[in-house]
Amino acid sequence: MKKLVVLMIAAFIGVSAFAQGYKPGDKAMDFKLKNIDGSMVSLTDYKDAKGIIVVFTCNHCPFSVKYEDRINGLAKKYNNAGFPLVAVNPNDTVQYADDAYSKMQVRAKDKGFVFPYLVDDTQAVAKAYGATKTPHVFLLQKEGKEFVVKYVGAIDDNTDDASAAKVKYVEQAIDELNAGKPVSVSTTKAIGCGIKWKKA
Repeated sequence: MKKLVVLMIAAFIGVSAFAQGYKPGDKAMDFKLKNIDGSMVSLTDYKDAKGIIVVFTCNHCPFSVKYEDRINGLAKKYNNAGFPLVAVNPNDTVQYADDAYSKMQVRAKDKGFVFPYLVDDTQAVAKAYGATKTPHVFLLQKEGKEFVVKYVGAIDDNTDDASAAKVKYVEQAIDELNAGKPVSVSTTKAIGCGIKWKKA
């Protein structure tokens, strides 16, 4: 009986840890996902990067739409400054056809995305990272051959008006890392649409 209880507790802890995903200080798993140009992209492709901005986002979510110009702006600002950006669409396209691969290609072209826009067909990457919203940012810093999570959360503190944002969390974190400082705000609440998980 005691053995059964221990196993149940261990299983619960395992599920809880899985559900929580990554937090600052954790090592992030590499992945290989299909880009809108048909190529496969992984973190290890960025050999000279200081880190990577991973943004879970999509086409249809109103929050993602509000942030897509800001996401593109982050890529333009930091792609050649050591922190390239990759976007990952994890949504179930059966429920939301607007997030289909072909629609991702159209959206990226229409908006002039300058970053890889990857599809997480199995949703395994989103689950491993612990992404729950679109958009949801995971800022990684390269330490040796590992990518370590340094910030998790929102892009800034004003969803509706980029010009009114008082704290640009991602930019602040990158600037601190580039200055050799610890990230002062390492976690915020991601504001957005819930990820559309596949139905069992």
